[in-house]
Amino acid sequence: MPTIIYCYDAYCGWCYGFSPIIKSIATLYADRLTFEVLSGGMILPEQPRHIGVMAGYISEAYKSVEELTGIRFGEDYLWHIFHPEESDWYPNSEKPAIALCIFKEIYPEQQVFFASDLQYALHFEGRDLCDNEAYRHLLVKYQIDEEDFYTKLASEEYKEKAYYEFSLCRQLKVNGYPTVFMQVSESKFYLVSRGYTEQNSLVQRIEAVLADINKN
Repeated sequence: MPTIIYCYDAYCGWCYGFSPIIKSIATLYADRLTFEVLSGGMILPEQPRHIGVMAGYISEAYKSVEELTGIRFGEDYLWHIFHPEESDWYPNSEKPAIALCIFKEIYPEQQVFFASDLQYALHFEGRDLCDNEAYRHLLVKYQIDEEDFYTKLASEEYKEKAYYEFSLCRQLKVNGYPTVFMQVSESKFYLVSRGYTEQNSLVQRIEAVLADINKN
């Protein structure tokens, strides 16, 4: 069965805007495609960098995401963007990527939805994804054992899994998010979406690839 590979980052605003579409695609093609979410590691500073560094850019960019996608950013998130001097956020893609790796092993068929939940937790609810507490409500939602999850979240093993995903995205030459591929064999990939793409366009591209495979 062909695989949709969704390259995203928990901190990517455009991925947040795209999440309703990729969830819809995952539901639509649940019986015809498998789905794999890869974290890209968009924000991996060598030294912690405060939200103030990027707040000015985000304060304008989020409006474009809202206008094009119809999604809404939450007041609790935007507070940090418009009051960076009072924020204690130091964004880093590492921890949400580790969390996704843990989740994928438990519920592989739900990974698109969990990735979306991570983005909603940040961009709407204003949870700090670098804080362990940001994940607790999702453990309840998905009935995941807390002790097991937090042990893995702090482990070197799952950190390595996250960094392996970052390297896979680099190998796939992903230079922006969201990016979606269809993998039809071990070495054959089709690029079906780069950047935000509307659902109808994405469906057309997926159908074209499926038709191409069936023809061959």
